[in-house]
Amino acid sequence: MPLPQTLARVALGSVMTVAGVTHLTTAREEFQAQVPDWFPVDDDLVVVASGVVEIGLGVAFVALPKRRGLIGALLAAFFVVIFPGNIAQYVEGTDAFGLDTDRKRLVRLFFQPVLVLWALFGGGLLGRKDRSADG
Repeated sequence: MPLPQTLARVALGSVMTVAGVTHLTTAREEFQAQVPDWFPVDDDLVVVASGVVEIGLGVAFVALPKRRGLIGALLAAFFVVIFPGNIAQYVEGTDAFGLDTDRKRLVRLFFQPVLVLWALFGGGLLGRKDRSADG
């Protein structure tokens, strides 16, 4: 695997692991504030579950390089699945993590596709000529 992809994989895996841990500890209330009002599951359960998923995917992305394609695809899918929550934060005007203006919340929306591409790139799913290899 090329060095830039390895660095992207390890960096994103590390960021996801730390983010997942903060879901369960220091930033739990901030994450709860981001759960949309319309979502029919308890806010704390959503935060805990997403934190566990983030830790699992983050650790796996770093520790299982032979499965990077699968894990990168799962991370990309995770970022797509949580995107409606980011949209809801903008639409509902919810303040969290310093996103205290509509402009800041709107700008944040444009970073979600970057995360999707980062996961795909780190997983070796972008820029590959032979896509038949790797699981």
